[in-house]
Amino acid sequence: MSKLMPILEVVNMNKSFQVKSKKTLFKKPNPVHVLNDISFELLEGETLSIVGESGCGKTTLGRCIVRGMDASSGQVIYHAEDGKDIDFLHLNRKEAKTYRKDIQMIFQDPYSSLSPRMSVFDIIAEPLIANFKLSRAEIEAKVVEIAGKTGLNVGYLNRYPHAFSGGQRQRIAIARALITQPRLIICDEAVSALDVSIQAQIINLLKDLQEQFKITYIFISHDLSIVQNISDRVAVMHLGRIVELASSDSMFAHPKHPYTEALMSAVPQPDPSHKKERIILEGEVPNPANPPSGCHFHPRCMYRTEKCIQEVPELREVGYNHFTACHHAEELTLRGVQERRAAVQ
Repeated sequence: MSKLMPILEVVNMNKSFQVKSKKTLFKKPNPVHVLNDISFELLEGETLSIVGESGCGKTTLGRCIVRGMDASSGQVIYHAEDGKDIDFLHLNRKEAKTYRKDIQMIFQDPYSSLSPRMSVFDIIAEPLIANFKLSRAEIEAKVVEIAGKTGLNVGYLNRYPHAFSGGQRQRIAIARALITQPRLIICDEAVSALDVSIQAQIINLLKDLQEQFKITYIFISHDLSIVQNISDRVAVMHLGRIVELASSDSMFAHPKHPYTEALMSAVPQPDPSHKKERIILEGEVPNPANPPSGCHFHPRCMYRTEKCIQEVPELREVGYNHFTACHHAEELTLRGVQERRAAVQ
């Protein structure tokens, strides 16, 4: 079995915003650090899910990767098909256009991400027109092909977005992202605005397209039940930092960070006889403009010690390809082993 090669590397990415306030009219306000030293490697053909509660920075991370907004610092190294290693964040607009067709994004809300003044055909064709010099006949053939592969009725391509349901609109958004034959697609909460039955259809469509076109996904979501179904690896974000990164199986079976453990305890179980203790996090979510010292999770953590209050934990490997930013990851692992032994007995 050949080893998967990285298609993208995010290195020490940071993103800050200056928030103006009447209280700070005559002094410079403290910046809000939305992303703090984010680093990870994305392997070709895999699905890496990024999860976390609202405000943790996962959408900002996705937008910074595609240059929808500029990161404050860091690198996004894209390993292009021509063998070049491209620092995507530091390309000018003209240089970025050459590789932008390889990295596309599907947005959360299919009702606002599609122009109501453009027909479905024009929406899907727009990336082709912007990135390639093709004849009208070539564009029409490509749009019809991609529309068919995403489950759209080709006879409806001259209609406008208001004539379609939410699931159909998201298929239009997927077709628009797919039309340039990208190597990487970032799905930003791509199914969260849809009904549960439609969510399953879209997830199955994304998996089929990945297998057919050898696409790599970054899947941003807060729904862990969906993440478990689609992911190869999972990165958990908390207050702008990645606090745990592991394979999906390892993450869901043996979480090694208290925040991940709390998230996993909230995932509903299909078996009604299965009893699961829900971990309720006490206290408020910290303010990113004034984060706690040391580990940002320590005010809500049941395992916190003085070391957690004073020292920022580094993301370190605590198992095979299982990384976590917790001073007490080994204790959490031991607790999980003891609980599993007790359940067997």
